[in-house]
Amino acid sequence: MKKQILSLVLLSFFVATSYAQLRQNFYQTSCPNVESIVRSAVTKKFQQTFVTAPGTLRLFFHDCFVRGCDASVFLSNPNAERDHHDDLSLAGDGFDTVIKAKAAVDSNPNCRNKVSCADILALATRDVVALTGGPSYKVELGRRDGRISTKKSVQHKLPHADFTLDQLNTMFAFHGLSQTDMIALSGAHTLGFSHCGQFSKRIYTKSGIDRTLNTKYALQLRQMCPVNVDPRIAINMDPTTPRTFDNVYYQNLQQGKGLFSSDQILYTDNRSRPTVNLFASNNNAFNQAFVAAMTKLGRVGVLTGNQGEIRRDCSRVN
Repeated sequence: MKKQILSLVLLSFFVATSYAQLRQNFYQTSCPNVESIVRSAVTKKFQQTFVTAPGTLRLFFHDCFVRGCDASVFLSNPNAERDHHDDLSLAGDGFDTVIKAKAAVDSNPNCRNKVSCADILALATRDVVALTGGPSYKVELGRRDGRISTKKSVQHKLPHADFTLDQLNTMFAFHGLSQTDMIALSGAHTLGFSHCGQFSKRIYTKSGIDRTLNTKYALQLRQMCPVNVDPRIAINMDPTTPRTFDNVYYQNLQQGKGLFSSDQILYTDNRSRPTVNLFASNNNAFNQAFVAAMTKLGRVGVLTGNQGEIRRDCSRVN
């Protein structure tokens, strides 16, 4: 027992030491224009396709929850994270956004091979949130890229569409994130889409329709996702303002329009409902909580100093 406690203490010290080395002006001397370079590349990609926004945001979350924010999700090998079934639906446009931003950064002779893929992903995520109407915020930098990516490491590390509040809280708490952080980060579902196969059990149950789901909304979903439809058909996560980063996601939950049961549980469970109501009525409160949660998320499992590398190609170790 003493050994376990000591291990936890040492792990906590290691994690705190790692993210303590992150700072907002990390590239002030080595690549002072990195933020404007990344923002320009991300904006150009966003103008080409809206999927840039939800794709990049989801990619950041998936990367940080597996092995930490180390860009390991980008690595390609016969047994990589991105080949796990939980990552197969990650949008190619999310990967492409970071790859293009990395190329733009490295095209500057002063910046070449000085900025990690992990940091570029963090910056690009901030930029797509702002481009869709959400808050712009300062990003801590100084992450190194990881050298390991395995399919096995993804198992049981990402939340599923049918998670209960307890399951969500347990998974997020493992990364030092509170219930409020979890609810704020769930607000990212204000953007993007899912697929019929992810929620079909809610609209086609033995007793009809999931009782926590708005009936009119459920019937609309049935029209878009009829029985035996291709399970990959895309459906907006937010049926009201799917292209705007706002607090309407929480207002939808109040009306029984959470697409996943893991969304709707945030309102139906009395322990989390007050926070949903706060965010639904106060967009500023949501934005502030989201920025705080994203900052904490960006510190999860980071590699700094000599712990990792700065990849020349995001998809391969040097």
